[in-house]
Amino acid sequence: MKAIVYTAPNTVECREIEKPSVPEGYVLLKNAYAGICGTDLNIFAGTHPRAQAPLVLGHEFSATIESEHPLYPVGTRVTVNPLLSCGTCIPCRTGQSHVCNNLKLVGIDTDGGMAQFVAVAADKIIPLPEGVSLEQGALAEPIAVAVHAIRKARFLVGDRAVVYGAGTIGLCVALALRAYGASEVIVIEANELRLEKARKLGFITYNSMQDDIVGELNILTGNSGVDYVFDCAGHPAVMAQVTEIVKVQGTIVTVAAYKKPAEVNLIQGMFKELTIQFVRVYTNKDIELALDLLTKEPKFAEIITHVLQPEQAMEGFELLTTPTDAIKVLYAF
Repeated sequence: MKAIVYTAPNTVECREIEKPSVPEGYVLLKNAYAGICGTDLNIFAGTHPRAQAPLVLGHEFSATIESEHPLYPVGTRVTVNPLLSCGTCIPCRTGQSHVCNNLKLVGIDTDGGMAQFVAVAADKIIPLPEGVSLEQGALAEPIAVAVHAIRKARFLVGDRAVVYGAGTIGLCVALALRAYGASEVIVIEANELRLEKARKLGFITYNSMQDDIVGELNILTGNSGVDYVFDCAGHPAVMAQVTEIVKVQGTIVTVAAYKKPAEVNLIQGMFKELTIQFVRVYTNKDIELALDLLTKEPKFAEIITHVLQPEQAMEGFELLTTPTDAIKVLYAF
Protein backbone atom coordinates (compact mmCIF):
# COMPACT_ATOMS: atom_id res chain seq x y z
CA MET A 1 0.00 0.00 0.00
CA LYS A 2 1.04 3.62 -0.45
CA ALA A 3 2.08 5.55 2.64
CA ILE A 4 3.71 8.87 3.49
CA VAL A 5 6.67 8.02 5.68
CA TYR A 6 8.86 10.31 7.77
CA THR A 7 12.36 8.97 7.07
CA ALA A 8 14.74 11.67 8.37
CA PRO A 9 14.65 15.33 9.43
CA ASN A 10 13.12 17.44 6.63
CA THR A 11 12.33 14.34 4.58
CA VAL A 12 9.07 12.51 3.93
CA GLU A 13 8.60 9.95 1.17
CA CYS A 14 5.74 8.19 -0.56
CA ARG A 15 6.60 4.51 -0.13
CA GLU A 16 5.07 1.12 -0.81
CA ILE A 17 4.80 -0.67 2.53
CA GLU A 18 3.02 -3.74 3.89
CA LYS A 19 -0.68 -3.49 4.68
CA PRO A 20 -1.06 -3.47 8.48
CA SER A 21 -2.09 -6.55 10.42
CA VAL A 22 -5.26 -6.24 12.51
CA PRO A 23 -4.82 -7.38 16.14
CA GLU A 24 -7.77 -8.49 18.24
CA GLY A 25 -9.87 -5.47 19.28
CA TYR A 26 -8.69 -3.47 16.26
CA VAL A 27 -10.39 -2.60 12.97
CA LEU A 28 -8.88 -2.05 9.54
CA LEU A 29 -9.73 1.31 7.99
CA LYS A 30 -9.42 2.31 4.34
CA ASN A 31 -8.23 5.89 4.61
CA ALA A 32 -9.75 8.68 2.53
CA TYR A 33 -8.10 11.97 3.58
CA ALA A 34 -5.33 12.85 6.02
CA GLY A 35 -4.25 16.34 7.08
CA ILE A 36 -0.87 17.80 8.00
CA CYS A 37 -0.89 19.14 11.58
CA GLY A 38 1.55 21.42 13.37
CA THR A 39 2.78 18.36 15.26
CA ASP A 40 3.55 16.68 11.93
CA LEU A 41 5.67 19.72 11.06
CA ASN A 42 7.60 19.27 14.31
CA ILE A 43 8.19 15.63 13.40
CA PHE A 44 9.24 16.67 9.88
CA ALA A 45 11.75 19.13 11.38
CA GLY A 46 13.21 16.35 13.53
CA THR A 47 12.33 18.14 16.78
CA HIS A 48 9.54 15.93 18.16
CA PRO A 49 10.83 14.13 21.28
CA ARG A 50 9.00 10.82 20.68
CA ALA A 51 8.51 10.33 16.94
CA GLN A 52 11.08 7.98 15.44
CA ALA A 53 11.76 7.33 11.74
CA PRO A 54 10.57 5.46 9.80
CA LEU A 55 7.05 6.49 10.75
CA VAL A 56 3.76 6.71 8.85
CA LEU A 57 2.48 10.16 9.82
CA GLY A 58 -1.05 11.44 10.33
CA HIS A 59 -3.47 11.77 13.25
CA GLU A 60 -6.12 13.89 11.46
CA PHE A 61 -7.88 11.56 9.04
CA SER A 62 -11.13 10.17 7.72
CA ALA A 63 -11.77 6.69 6.43
CA THR A 64 -14.25 3.90 5.76
CA ILE A 65 -14.43 0.71 7.81
CA GLU A 66 -12.80 -2.16 5.91
CA SER A 67 -13.08 -5.06 8.38
CA GLU A 68 -15.64 -6.24 10.95
CA HIS A 69 -16.49 -3.75 13.73
CA PRO A 70 -18.64 -4.66 16.77
CA LEU A 71 -21.02 -1.72 16.19
CA TYR A 72 -20.69 -0.37 12.63
CA PRO A 73 -20.94 -2.14 9.24
CA VAL A 74 -18.16 -2.32 6.67
CA GLY A 75 -18.19 0.83 4.54
CA THR A 76 -19.24 3.17 7.36
CA ARG A 77 -17.61 6.58 6.97
CA VAL A 78 -15.65 7.45 10.12
CA THR A 79 -13.05 9.58 11.80
CA VAL A 80 -10.76 8.54 14.65
CA ASN A 81 -9.86 9.75 18.13
CA PRO A 82 -6.08 9.28 17.85
CA LEU A 83 -5.30 9.64 21.58
CA LEU A 84 -3.72 6.58 23.19
CA SER A 85 -4.10 6.66 26.98
CA CYS A 86 -2.55 4.21 29.41
CA GLY A 87 -5.74 3.63 31.42
CA THR A 88 -3.88 3.22 34.73
CA CYS A 89 -2.57 6.66 35.76
CA ILE A 90 -4.58 8.95 38.04
CA PRO A 91 -5.92 11.17 35.19
CA CYS A 92 -7.10 8.08 33.32
CA ARG A 93 -8.70 6.58 36.42
CA THR A 94 -10.53 9.83 37.20
CA GLY A 95 -12.08 10.39 33.76
CA GLN A 96 -9.38 12.70 32.36
CA SER A 97 -7.68 10.30 29.94
CA HIS A 98 -7.06 13.09 27.40
CA VAL A 99 -4.37 14.39 29.81
CA CYS A 100 -3.01 10.93 30.58
CA ASN A 101 0.43 11.03 32.20
CA ASN A 102 1.66 8.71 29.45
CA LEU A 103 -0.39 10.08 26.55
CA LYS A 104 0.56 8.86 23.08
CA LEU A 105 -0.99 9.39 19.64
CA VAL A 106 -1.64 7.47 16.47
CA GLY A 107 0.68 8.93 13.82
CA ILE A 108 3.32 9.84 16.40
CA ASP A 109 3.90 6.80 18.59
CA THR A 110 2.36 4.30 16.16
CA ASP A 111 1.83 4.40 12.40
CA GLY A 112 -0.90 6.84 11.40
CA GLY A 113 -3.43 7.77 8.77
CA MET A 114 -1.22 9.00 5.91
CA ALA A 115 -1.55 5.62 4.21
CA GLN A 116 -4.10 3.69 2.23
CA PHE A 117 -4.92 1.55 5.28
CA VAL A 118 -4.47 1.78 9.04
CA ALA A 119 -5.42 -0.50 11.95
CA VAL A 120 -7.10 1.35 14.83
CA ALA A 121 -8.59 0.20 18.14
CA ALA A 122 -12.33 -0.34 17.65
CA ASP A 123 -13.28 2.03 20.48
CA LYS A 124 -11.40 4.92 18.82
CA ILE A 125 -13.68 4.97 15.78
CA ILE A 126 -16.39 7.65 15.49
CA PRO A 127 -18.93 7.61 12.61
CA LEU A 128 -19.37 10.73 10.50
CA PRO A 129 -22.84 12.30 10.59
CA GLU A 130 -25.04 12.31 7.52
CA GLY A 131 -24.07 15.24 5.30
CA VAL A 132 -20.44 15.44 6.46
CA SER A 133 -18.16 14.40 3.59
CA LEU A 134 -15.01 12.34 4.02
CA GLU A 135 -12.99 15.43 3.10
CA GLN A 136 -14.71 17.46 5.83
CA GLY A 137 -14.33 14.53 8.23
CA ALA A 138 -10.56 15.00 8.17
CA LEU A 139 -11.17 18.33 9.96
CA ALA A 140 -12.87 16.72 12.96
CA GLU A 141 -9.68 16.56 15.03
CA PRO A 142 -8.59 20.22 14.70
CA ILE A 143 -12.18 21.41 15.22
CA ALA A 144 -12.28 19.27 18.37
CA VAL A 145 -9.19 21.14 19.62
CA ALA A 146 -11.11 24.39 19.11
CA VAL A 147 -14.26 23.10 20.80
CA HIS A 148 -12.27 21.87 23.81
CA ALA A 149 -10.55 25.26 24.20
CA ILE A 150 -13.86 27.15 24.07
CA ARG A 151 -15.59 24.80 26.50
CA LYS A 152 -12.70 24.95 29.00
CA ALA A 153 -12.80 28.76 28.79
CA ARG A 154 -16.51 28.70 29.77
CA PHE A 155 -17.20 31.04 26.90
CA LEU A 156 -20.42 33.05 27.19
CA VAL A 157 -22.77 33.81 24.32
CA GLY A 158 -22.55 37.47 23.26
CA ASP A 159 -18.97 38.04 24.42
CA ARG A 160 -16.17 39.35 22.22
CA ALA A 161 -13.04 37.32 21.47
CA VAL A 162 -9.61 37.80 19.92
CA VAL A 163 -7.87 34.88 18.23
CA TYR A 164 -4.13 35.11 17.62
CA GLY A 165 -3.09 33.00 14.63
CA ALA A 166 -4.94 32.28 11.37
CA GLY A 167 -3.66 28.79 10.80
CA THR A 168 -5.93 25.76 10.97
CA ILE A 169 -6.44 25.85 14.75
CA GLY A 170 -6.89 29.62 14.89
CA LEU A 171 -9.52 29.62 12.15
CA CYS A 172 -11.27 26.61 13.68
CA VAL A 173 -11.43 28.47 17.01
CA ALA A 174 -12.71 31.62 15.28
CA LEU A 175 -15.42 29.75 13.35
CA ALA A 176 -16.48 27.77 16.43
CA LEU A 177 -16.66 30.95 18.53
CA ARG A 178 -18.94 32.56 15.98
CA ALA A 179 -21.09 29.42 15.80
CA TYR A 180 -21.37 29.45 19.60
CA GLY A 181 -22.63 33.02 19.69
CA ALA A 182 -19.66 35.40 19.93
CA SER A 183 -20.72 38.98 19.25
CA GLU A 184 -17.42 39.70 17.46
CA VAL A 185 -14.35 37.64 16.62
CA ILE A 186 -11.11 39.44 15.80
CA VAL A 187 -8.27 37.49 14.16
CA ILE A 188 -4.67 38.69 14.50
CA GLU A 189 -1.95 37.21 12.27
CA ALA A 190 1.37 38.21 10.67
CA ASN A 191 0.90 36.30 7.38
CA GLU A 192 -1.13 38.55 5.06
CA LEU A 193 -2.20 35.59 2.90
CA ARG A 194 -3.76 33.89 5.91
CA LEU A 195 -5.34 37.17 7.01
CA GLU A 196 -7.03 37.38 3.63
CA LYS A 197 -8.58 33.97 4.25
CA ALA A 198 -9.81 35.18 7.66
CA ARG A 199 -11.36 38.25 6.02
CA LYS A 200 -13.12 36.08 3.43
CA LEU A 201 -14.54 34.05 6.31
CA GLY A 202 -16.02 37.27 7.66
CA PHE A 203 -13.77 38.12 10.61
CA ILE A 204 -12.31 41.47 11.70
CA THR A 205 -8.56 41.19 11.11
CA TYR A 206 -5.36 42.94 12.14
CA ASN A 207 -1.79 42.37 10.97
CA SER A 208 0.42 41.94 14.03
CA MET A 209 3.45 43.25 12.12
CA GLN A 210 1.78 46.39 10.75
CA ASP A 211 -1.15 47.44 12.94
CA ASP A 212 -1.25 49.05 16.38
CA ILE A 213 -3.07 46.13 17.96
CA VAL A 214 -3.55 47.65 21.41
CA GLY A 215 -4.70 50.99 19.98
CA GLU A 216 -7.09 49.42 17.47
CA LEU A 217 -8.67 47.18 20.10
CA ASN A 218 -9.02 50.11 22.52
CA ILE A 219 -11.00 51.96 19.84
CA LEU A 220 -13.09 48.86 19.08
CA THR A 221 -13.92 48.17 22.75
CA GLY A 222 -14.10 51.74 24.08
CA ASN A 223 -10.93 51.07 26.13
CA SER A 224 -12.64 48.26 28.04
CA GLY A 225 -10.72 45.34 26.50
CA VAL A 226 -11.94 42.07 25.00
CA ASP A 227 -13.65 39.35 27.01
CA TYR A 228 -11.54 36.41 25.79
CA VAL A 229 -8.19 35.96 24.08
CA PHE A 230 -7.30 32.64 22.43
CA ASP A 231 -3.58 32.26 21.70
CA CYS A 232 -3.31 29.88 18.76
CA ALA A 233 0.00 31.34 17.56
CA GLY A 234 2.44 30.31 20.29
CA HIS A 235 4.78 33.26 19.76
CA PRO A 236 6.40 35.06 22.73
CA ALA A 237 5.24 38.43 21.37
CA VAL A 238 1.63 37.27 21.76
CA MET A 239 2.00 36.36 25.41
CA ALA A 240 3.59 39.75 26.03
CA GLN A 241 0.50 41.46 24.61
CA VAL A 242 -2.48 39.40 25.79
CA THR A 243 -2.68 40.86 29.30
CA GLU A 244 -2.81 44.33 27.73
CA ILE A 245 -5.80 43.73 25.46
CA VAL A 246 -8.04 41.59 27.68
CA LYS A 247 -10.61 43.26 29.94
CA VAL A 248 -10.64 43.28 33.75
CA GLN A 249 -11.53 39.74 34.88
CA GLY A 250 -11.16 38.55 31.30
CA THR A 251 -9.88 35.15 30.20
CA ILE A 252 -6.74 34.20 28.28
CA VAL A 253 -6.70 30.72 26.74
CA THR A 254 -3.37 29.22 25.71
CA VAL A 255 -4.14 26.81 22.88
CA ALA A 256 -0.76 26.81 21.11
CA ALA A 257 2.10 24.64 22.33
CA TYR A 258 4.99 26.92 23.30
CA LYS A 259 8.40 25.43 22.52
CA LYS A 260 10.21 27.74 24.95
CA PRO A 261 9.12 29.64 28.09
CA ALA A 262 7.54 33.03 27.37
CA GLU A 263 7.29 36.15 29.52
CA VAL A 264 3.87 37.06 30.93
CA ASN A 265 3.03 40.39 32.58
CA LEU A 266 1.94 38.82 35.87
CA ILE A 267 1.48 42.12 37.71
CA GLN A 268 -0.97 43.25 35.03
CA GLY A 269 -2.69 39.90 35.36
CA MET A 270 -3.00 40.48 39.10
CA PHE A 271 -4.31 44.03 38.81
CA LYS A 272 -6.96 42.89 36.30
CA GLU A 273 -7.79 39.63 38.11
CA LEU A 274 -7.28 37.72 34.87
CA THR A 275 -7.86 34.02 34.32
CA ILE A 276 -5.25 32.13 32.28
CA GLN A 277 -6.56 28.77 31.04
CA PHE A 278 -4.26 26.15 29.54
CA VAL A 279 -5.78 23.45 27.32
CA ARG A 280 -4.58 20.21 25.75
CA VAL A 281 -6.15 18.18 22.95
CA TYR A 282 -9.81 17.09 23.42
CA THR A 283 -12.27 14.51 24.72
CA ASN A 284 -14.64 12.21 22.85
CA LYS A 285 -17.42 14.70 23.62
CA ASP A 286 -15.42 17.46 21.94
CA ILE A 287 -15.09 15.33 18.79
CA GLU A 288 -18.84 14.68 18.78
CA LEU A 289 -19.49 18.43 19.10
CA ALA A 290 -16.95 19.13 16.34
CA LEU A 291 -18.81 16.79 13.99
CA ASP A 292 -22.07 18.51 14.91
CA LEU A 293 -20.52 21.86 13.99
CA LEU A 294 -19.47 20.42 10.63
CA THR A 295 -23.11 19.64 9.88
CA LYS A 296 -24.10 23.26 10.56
CA GLU A 297 -21.19 25.44 9.36
CA PRO A 298 -20.03 24.82 5.78
CA LYS A 299 -17.32 27.47 6.06
CA PHE A 300 -15.07 25.03 7.95
CA ALA A 301 -14.43 23.37 4.59
CA GLU A 302 -12.90 26.64 3.31
CA ILE A 303 -9.95 26.10 5.66
CA ILE A 304 -8.84 23.30 3.31
CA THR A 305 -6.57 25.03 0.80
CA HIS A 306 -4.78 22.10 -0.84
CA VAL A 307 -5.65 18.46 -1.55
CA LEU A 308 -2.63 16.50 -2.79
CA GLN A 309 -1.76 12.95 -3.78
CA PRO A 310 0.59 10.78 -1.67
CA GLU A 311 3.26 11.11 -4.38
CA GLN A 312 3.31 14.85 -3.53
CA ALA A 313 4.44 14.09 0.02
CA MET A 314 7.27 16.64 0.14
CA GLU A 315 5.22 19.31 -1.64
CA GLY A 316 2.64 19.30 1.13
CA PHE A 317 5.20 19.85 3.87
CA GLU A 318 7.03 22.50 1.85
CA LEU A 319 3.75 24.43 1.45
CA LEU A 320 3.50 24.69 5.24
CA THR A 321 7.16 25.42 5.98
CA THR A 322 7.54 28.31 3.53
CA PRO A 323 5.51 31.54 3.22
CA THR A 324 2.44 30.51 1.19
CA ASP A 325 -1.34 30.76 1.41
CA ALA A 326 -1.58 27.15 2.63
CA ILE A 327 -3.66 26.52 5.74
CA LYS A 328 -4.96 22.94 5.83
CA VAL A 329 -3.19 20.60 3.44
CA LEU A 330 -4.80 17.19 2.93
CA TYR A 331 -3.59 14.06 1.19
CA ALA A 332 -6.20 11.97 -0.67
CA PHE A 333 -5.78 8.19 -0.53
